[in-house]
Amino acid sequence: MTTHIGGLPEGLPLDALRDGNLIIPSPVNAHDHGYGIRTLDFGGLDDALEVWIPSLRLRPRTDPYLEVLVAFSRLALTGVGATMHCHNSLNVDRLADEAKAVIRAAADVGIRLGLSCPLLDYDPWAYGGGPERLRRLLDEADWTVLSPSIPNYAPIARQIEAVEQVAAENVGPMVDVQFGPIGPQWCSDALLEAIAGASALSGRRIHMHLLESPRQRTWLDRRFPQGVVRYLDEIGFLSPRLAVAHGVQLRGDELELLAERGVQLVSNPSANLRLRSGVAPLPLMAQNGPEFAIGLDGTGFGDDQDLWSELRLAYLLHGGQEISRSFTAAVLFDAAIQTGAKVLNMPAAADFAVIDYAALTADSLFEDIDEAEVILTRMRAAHATGLFVGGNEVMRDGRLRNVDFAAARRELLEQARADLPRLQQERPRVRALAEATRRYYAEW
Repeated sequence: MTTHIGGLPEGLPLDALRDGNLIIPSPVNAHDHGYGIRTLDFGGLDDALEVWIPSLRLRPRTDPYLEVLVAFSRLALTGVGATMHCHNSLNVDRLADEAKAVIRAAADVGIRLGLSCPLLDYDPWAYGGGPERLRRLLDEADWTVLSPSIPNYAPIARQIEAVEQVAAENVGPMVDVQFGPIGPQWCSDALLEAIAGASALSGRRIHMHLLESPRQRTWLDRRFPQGVVRYLDEIGFLSPRLAVAHGVQLRGDELELLAERGVQLVSNPSANLRLRSGVAPLPLMAQNGPEFAIGLDGTGFGDDQDLWSELRLAYLLHGGQEISRSFTAAVLFDAAIQTGAKVLNMPAAADFAVIDYAALTADSLFEDIDEAEVILTRMRAAHATGLFVGGNEVMRDGRLRNVDFAAARRELLEQARADLPRLQQERPRVRALAEATRRYYAEW
């Protein structure tokens, strides 16, 4: 007999269901970067965040549409119907066209999209002074080759105008365009203040990385003696329109302030572990706020974009040592569904995943085991057999209804491999920059 949680969605075709299926609201991937070619595939080995960042220079040059089409397809195939995409382009003049490609890819797959448009103008390469801080740690030959790639940022007004242009050109119920300051360590005070003002004026949401690594904590404490969270509050940046990602280094008083202002936080457990940033204080948030959601950040525990495994990791990581568990399954599913939808500015529990629950419980002796506990113990992406978004069928039995994932992936890989000659030349310089970065922060 088919079971369900929260009621059957209207218009769900009965031929998509089988005995033993479980239908639940689809979880939301509330923070991601749309990696069609995943970082390991171009040599981006896990490392401390700041040392890992230079490896992104090895991202192959591919069609922006195809890149995210593959990334969004991976998510849909796991039963995830909505994602926050933090776009990676740093060229403001290309943002409008690339955003259209991203939005078209989400529409073609059939998922909901939060689009965080990048904004930054400060301290590239190294906190506390930018590229010049690394010059003495690089060979002159490496510096000569690398220095022309130091970014030149567009004026603040132009960056904000570009985001508003993307929003004006892509209005629709399935997409929400948001300001995306990359993080306070990469934004000038003037840019942060301008974003706060623009958000207050338009009501547009903001999605930003915040206090991810220990180095960010150290630097931002130097830059903002009153504390970066207090500074953001002083300029009107904190509001229910804001979601911050990671927050691993947040202190208790900062969590309280975020909760008071209605800010949401997106936790990325696997990414935080893989990039050695630490473990976010989710149990404290579960008790006192702020509200939190869950995101994959382009990684996942098995490098497979499996949000179900990410939920299991969060559940186990924050189970605590007490005789009774306070970080419950209900708390985690609320985070993944309700708060995730809020981060994307989308309706909550509007989309549904179909799960092969019979496979999950094939050996069960009792029929009354809590479904949430079963999912958090055994669920993997392969157990998702269907996905319905906005009343439309997106995936059935491991196949997308509107996209040939295998063909898209093959084409993307062909484009990436065509860029190998350039990447082979760039690779030694990236390694040099990464090691200079490691030496720089080792001196702190």
